[in-house]
Amino acid sequence: MAPSAAISSILLLLLALLHPTAATAAVGRHRHRLGASLLAAAPNASQPPTTFFEVDRPIRPPRGGSGEPCFTLILSGTFGATYGRPPVTAAYAPPACLAASRAGGGGGALALAVIEWSADCRGRQFDRIFGVWLSGAELLRSCTAEPRPNGILWTVSRDVTRYAALLAEPGEVAVYLGNLVDKTYTGVYHANLTLHLYFHQDTSPQPSPPQQADLIVPISRSLPLNDGQWFAIQNATDVQSKKLAIPSNTYRAVLEVFVSFHSNDEFWYTNPPNDYIQANNLSNVPGNGAFREVVARVDGEVVGAVWPFTVIYTGGVNPLLWRPITGIGSFNLPTYDIDITPFLGKLLDGKEHDYGFGVTNALDVWYIDANLHLWLDHNSEKTTGRLLSYDAAGLDLNVNSEFSGLDGQFVTSASRHVSATGWVKSSYGEVTTAFYQRFRYENSNVFRKNGTVQITNQTIDAKSGIFAKDATAVLLSEELHKIFPLYIYTGTTDKVGDEYSLDSLVKLGINEKKTSGGKLGFLYSSLHNAQTARGTMRVKKNLVVSGLGKTHQVYKYVGTDGCYFRDVSSRNYTILFDRSDDSCSKGAYSGASTKLNDQPARRKLLVNKL
Repeated sequence: MAPSAAISSILLLLLALLHPTAATAAVGRHRHRLGASLLAAAPNASQPPTTFFEVDRPIRPPRGGSGEPCFTLILSGTFGATYGRPPVTAAYAPPACLAASRAGGGGGALALAVIEWSADCRGRQFDRIFGVWLSGAELLRSCTAEPRPNGILWTVSRDVTRYAALLAEPGEVAVYLGNLVDKTYTGVYHANLTLHLYFHQDTSPQPSPPQQADLIVPISRSLPLNDGQWFAIQNATDVQSKKLAIPSNTYRAVLEVFVSFHSNDEFWYTNPPNDYIQANNLSNVPGNGAFREVVARVDGEVVGAVWPFTVIYTGGVNPLLWRPITGIGSFNLPTYDIDITPFLGKLLDGKEHDYGFGVTNALDVWYIDANLHLWLDHNSEKTTGRLLSYDAAGLDLNVNSEFSGLDGQFVTSASRHVSATGWVKSSYGEVTTAFYQRFRYENSNVFRKNGTVQITNQTIDAKSGIFAKDATAVLLSEELHKIFPLYIYTGTTDKVGDEYSLDSLVKLGINEKKTSGGKLGFLYSSLHNAQTARGTMRVKKNLVVSGLGKTHQVYKYVGTDGCYFRDVSSRNYTILFDRSDDSCSKGAYSGASTKLNDQPARRKLLVNKL
């Protein structure tokens, strides 16, 4: 096998082979993937559609609520030849039940809001990224499932309670799902978007979740567009931004960032360094190494970063791995919060300020936008503030390259620290807020057997914290620790012309611990979400001819707000077993609760941290 052919077999596997050249030329930077099958078999009338799903903790109605939810269909759309065309839009009016609740005309305060995307498709089609916006603020970033001849169904639910202020105002819903339909790829997506609302009873005691923002300001592109409202980051020097002024009575501000990566950077964590590409005279192989980070800036200053979870979409690596259990985060991509309250002293001058995003080492293309959540002091017209300390040392990035020909090993490590402290004076008093982020990253990419085998092993470790106090008490102490492990093995064999075989093994997961204390009480949660998928496939002319995919996932959540466990396994489209439980171990959990609610010890710990 010639060196150029060998490297195409493995490096281009995750990009070029999964994104056919003809389709690439047709849609510009939006690259395609392998289809579901080579032949579009006639539908079998006796075979029902397959239900796809992402394993996640179910969103439960609040305890002591008002019973059945109020629900409203806010958009219904068909997505066929929609690429490069305007989003599907619909006028949004707050449901009558929500208006009545806010006016005190019936029911209690809003307890829970859930947006539900339900869709179906049949035939053959690639996976497509899509977004849902309300008045420019993104509510959901997701990926479609890849259909089969008899059809598929899937549903995505996301808790949107934090957007309560936005949901209470008239606006416009927009959904962009860029799809192409031709003789081969026939799948048309049909979708409904429904808003479910739950309320507290008038007579029930009000629980104490974190207070929702009074105003959500979108940092995104405005309609009309022939694309989504996200910004498209196309290279490492590309910074997309928006200027806006915030209300003069703001006392807290949090950036919520939406991120997804595609085309040349869809598998950025597998990209080799540029010196390897140049030394082997490779073309059309994505490079810039295997490290990426999203950097958020205000007026050019770094206020925080996102080291994103490595979402693998529903056609990624081997499409047969994700049927019907999809990859972690693929149906409901995670968002990332950056608290910029310490910087309010600079932002409360009534002037517009520039909120921008860039991606370190980026290749085309990253879709990024954000929602700025603002808390307003309704008892005063103006708040004041001052930045007390700020540290955003540059990124520490190291790459060790050792290779001979197409074989070699590349070890990448990185770290970053961002912290800021500032005070804001409002009718609530003078509150000092500290926010920090600490990141660590390790990645190893090994190429063997003349470049036909690649092994990627990566860990992202992200910590962040928020501490707020006034003169007398700790108001909030919150810490979040996330670890994202990733392992991918891919090996190509039996390459003859435009046909080859692929073996793959993927392990990915999210390990997360969160603690929060202060005036609103104490909350704790721990999540262990691990997925192992392995499979083989035979590919001809960029289509899967045959293959096998097996996936096993274990999801375990324990928290002061309840527990959830699920252990599920599949082989191709068949569920082998599916066990779940939402009860907590009474002995362990009650003991943990007693410890966690040791008020004096907890108060002392929080004060010491501050």
